[in-house]
Amino acid sequence: MCGIAGFIEWNRDLTKELDLVLDMTSCLEKRGPDAQGTWISGPCAFGHRRLSVMDPENGAQPMVLAEEDATYTIVYNGEIYNAPELRKELEQRGRRFGTHCDTEVLLQAYMEWGPDCVERLNGIFAFAIWDSVRQHIFFARDRLGVKPLFYCDLDGTLIFASEPKSLLKHPKMQAAVGADGLAEIFVIGPARTPGHGIYKNMKELRPGHAMIFNRSGLQVFAYWKLQAAMHYDSVEDTAANIRNLLQDTVERQLLSDVPVCTLLSGGLDSSALTALAVNYYRRTGQGQVHTYSVDYVDNDKYFQAHSYQPGADAPWIKRMVEELETEHHWITFDTPELLKSLPDSTEARDLPGMADVDASLLLFCREIKKGATVAISGEAADEVFGGYPWFHREELLEAGTFPWSIATDLRAGLLSSEVRDWIKPEQYVAERYQEALDEVPHLQGETPEQSRMRTMSYLNITRFMPTLLDRKDRMSMGAGLEVRVPFCDHRLVDYVWNIPWEIKAIGGREKGILRKALEGVLPEDVLYRKKSPYPKTHNPEYLSAVKAEVLRILDDPSSPILPLINKPRILEIASSPESSTNLPWFGQLMSGPQLFAYLAQVNHWLSKYKVSVG
Repeated sequence: MCGIAGFIEWNRDLTKELDLVLDMTSCLEKRGPDAQGTWISGPCAFGHRRLSVMDPENGAQPMVLAEEDATYTIVYNGEIYNAPELRKELEQRGRRFGTHCDTEVLLQAYMEWGPDCVERLNGIFAFAIWDSVRQHIFFARDRLGVKPLFYCDLDGTLIFASEPKSLLKHPKMQAAVGADGLAEIFVIGPARTPGHGIYKNMKELRPGHAMIFNRSGLQVFAYWKLQAAMHYDSVEDTAANIRNLLQDTVERQLLSDVPVCTLLSGGLDSSALTALAVNYYRRTGQGQVHTYSVDYVDNDKYFQAHSYQPGADAPWIKRMVEELETEHHWITFDTPELLKSLPDSTEARDLPGMADVDASLLLFCREIKKGATVAISGEAADEVFGGYPWFHREELLEAGTFPWSIATDLRAGLLSSEVRDWIKPEQYVAERYQEALDEVPHLQGETPEQSRMRTMSYLNITRFMPTLLDRKDRMSMGAGLEVRVPFCDHRLVDYVWNIPWEIKAIGGREKGILRKALEGVLPEDVLYRKKSPYPKTHNPEYLSAVKAEVLRILDDPSSPILPLINKPRILEIASSPESSTNLPWFGQLMSGPQLFAYLAQVNHWLSKYKVSVG
C-alpha cells in the first residue's frame, strides 16, 4: 500500500515544480513510510510514498517503462491479487519482466490492453498512468472503493492524490466548503455521498470508475456496476460457491513478502477469515497465524447487552484462539487514550469521522504495526450478506431514508437557523436518498419484497460500506499498516448480490447463507452466534470526557464551530442524561457519546485546516 499524488498542466513545463510535488507527496508519509519517489516530465508531475509489501527491493515508484518510442509511467496504491495469472498471460504474449512486483504487472497490463486492462484486475487499487502514445493520463479505482483517489479539475489543471491533505498542498486548492459540503458533514456524515470530496472543487473518483485526462479535458466513466441477474443455483450449490470463492480470495490475499496477521473479534466474519488463514498456513507449512483484538478498560464492567450488541466479544475471541491455536495479541485502551487520539483520527481522514470508533482503530493499527505490516479484516460481510439490523426490522426497511441515519430532524436541530436555512438538511438528505434509489438495478418481474431487499442491499454496498472502508483505509494507512478485506472481492460481491433474499437469510438468520457456507470451517456455537459490531467503549467516563470537551468548545468564543450550530440545543442535550446516551446518531456504534465526539472532531477540523465556509 502506498500514497500517490500529482498534477498535470498541459500548457506548462513542470520540471521546476519539484518542491511542490515533494510537498504534496511528503504529507502522505504515513501511508508509505518506506520510500519516496517523484517523476516530472513536461506537463506531468507524479509523486509516490511506498509501503513495501511485495518485492521490496525492486518495486520502487514512480515506475517508468519504455517501449520503442513510447513511455509509460505509473503511480499506484494497492494490491493486484491476480497478478501471478496476469503475469503468466503477459509473458505468453511476449512480454518480459524485470521485477516480481504487481506494479510492473499492472503497468505492462496497461501497455498490452490499454484502459481495458482494468476489467481484468482483481484487487484493491487506485492508480495513474501517463501514456506518451495516447498523450493522456489514465486513472482507475477498484470496484468497491477500498483504495481512495481524490481529484480536482480546475482552471486547466488536474490535481490528484490518495488523500485530501495532499491536494490541499497545491496552491490552486483551498480548504473551503459550501452548502453541500456542510450538509455532507452535518446531515450525511460520517458517510459521504459517492464522489463527493466535501471541500469545494474536490471530488473522489467513484468505486468502479476510471477517468482519462487529455488536452481536450476530463472524461469519467464506469467500468463496473452491480448488475441484476437471475440466480439459478440451489441452496447447497450456493453455499459451496460462496465457500470456494471466499477460500480463494483469502489465500490470494495472504500472499506477502512481509508479516501478515488477522483481526479477530470472535464474530462470524473475522473468525471465518482467521480459520481459513490458519488452514492455509498449516497446509503450506507457514507456521502460526498471529491474531489481534481490541477492547477497552472496564468494558466488562459496564457492558450492557442490547439489540445492536447482544453479547461481549472477549469470551468468543478466547474461544477461537484456543480452537485455532493462533498467537494472539490482546490490545486494550483507556478513555484518556481515546480522547487524545480524536484529533489524530480527524487528521488521518482530513475530515470528521466515526469519532471514538475511528480513534480506537487508529490506536489499534499503531499497535498491530509493531508486529505486522499486513492485516486481514472482515469488513463488508454485513453489507454483502445482509447482516445489519436494518435488513431485518420492518420500521427500518420502511424508513424512507438511509436506515443507518434516521434522525435527520435531530441533526438539523443542532444547526444554527442561518445554516439550516442555507443547506436545507431535510431536502438535501431526501435528494441524496432518491439519487441512490434511482441507481438500483432491478429484475423484471420482481415481487415488492424482492425489490425492497435488493434496494436495501444496494444502499448498503454503495452508501454505507464506503464509510467503513474509508475508516479502515485512513486509520490503517495512518499507521503505515496495510489492511486487506476479502469480503470485498468483486467476484464474491457480484455473486452474492443476486442471491434471493430467502436464500441469503436462510434459517431465518442474518447472513444465513454465509453461515451455511462455513459449516465445518467454524465451531457451531461460533457459527450461529448473534452478530456483534466492532467493539466500542461502554465506560461512562468516556461520555463525561467528550461532553466536557464539547462544553469547553461551546464556552470558547473563538471556536470556529459556534456560528454553525444551535448552542442552546446542544447544551440541552448535554444536560439530559437519557438523551446523551440514547441518541440515534449514526449506524450501530454512534449514539450520544459519539455525537459529542463528532462535534469535537468538527471543531478541530475547522480549526486545524483553517476551513472557510461560504
